[in-house]
Amino acid sequence: MGSRIEIKPVATKRDRLEFIRFPLSLYKGNAFWIPQIEQDEIKMINPATNPAFEFCDVQFWMAYLDGRAVGRVGGIINHRHNAKTGKSFARFTMIDFIDDDAVPGALIQTIEQWAREKGATSVHGPLGFTDMDPEGMLVEGFQELGTIATIYNHPYYPPHLERVGYRKEADWVEYEITPSNVIPGEVERMAKIVLNRYQLHMLHPKSRKELLSYAREVFQLLNVCYENLHGFVALTDKQIDQYISQYFGFILPEFVPVILDAGNRVVGFGVAMPSLSKAFQKARGRLFPFGFIHILSAMRKNDRADLYITGIHPDYQNKGVNALLLYEMHKVFIKHGIVKVESNPELETNTKVQAQWKFYQSRQHKRRRCYVKDLQ
Repeated sequence: MGSRIEIKPVATKRDRLEFIRFPLSLYKGNAFWIPQIEQDEIKMINPATNPAFEFCDVQFWMAYLDGRAVGRVGGIINHRHNAKTGKSFARFTMIDFIDDDAVPGALIQTIEQWAREKGATSVHGPLGFTDMDPEGMLVEGFQELGTIATIYNHPYYPPHLERVGYRKEADWVEYEITPSNVIPGEVERMAKIVLNRYQLHMLHPKSRKELLSYAREVFQLLNVCYENLHGFVALTDKQIDQYISQYFGFILPEFVPVILDAGNRVVGFGVAMPSLSKAFQKARGRLFPFGFIHILSAMRKNDRADLYITGIHPDYQNKGVNALLLYEMHKVFIKHGIVKVESNPELETNTKVQAQWKFYQSRQHKRRRCYVKDLQ
């Protein structure tokens, strides 16, 4: 069967559309997979609309069996990441395939050959252009609803990767948290202490416009806080502008607690949202003609929420300031009737973040993995 598999590079607008739409058929009828918004994905893989192409070598491929699309994969060499780490990594990204040994084998062989030609000595993934993109192959939690910020994949994916020599590089874990109708006393007590002790106060924006005025500072702080996380590379000004334009226009300000110091500088933030998982499933990757209606409805009325990113300035870490974010978010969850919260991925080694959930009923229900293979 392997001899009948053809690998073609993605080169045209039509190719990019086929690449983006391939998972729609692969996951048809799957209750746990979340389709991404098509126009956002097209922008991400288009060099004309993704500023990461300025410092990345990128190529995408489709796999065909007797003329039928059976797989896809992308390759990224992030030169800023390699300069930071002193290593020659290539990343594989957006990998999907049917359950047939020959298909992932051909896709991986293609990206490894491309990586060697580019001078890479190792391949790891799945990773995106930045830490803001979905990353990590699901290895536990296949019967759990995904989120719009994460990758869902069939259970047969990991064994196929391991068969061709890939091993664990890093794992992320995810938690489902059940907030009660009463804020834990220890969280409330610590929140009040740190407010007074460090002369902090909360930004309570009355509109998206007011929150938007702090958006750049939030991302600049994110660059500082995430500096040492696996695979992270600081966002450029163009990337920050892109993310502000893409996300800050529709988030709900009260779901984004921002901590300010006495000089009104951002020293902490959290970004949460009502869960859009089911809304994205109903939209089937399209905002129009009706997809946006499902999304707006989920934003207005929902009993589930997702946590996306949080950050505390290094000067305020290990001082209990994270309790202030928990306290503010919990108030919003109670107000909106949120009964389940998804943590989204946290590095399994990030015990400080995971320690927060001891105040709540929680379960670790998903695990995802970054794989690596040395080419030498």
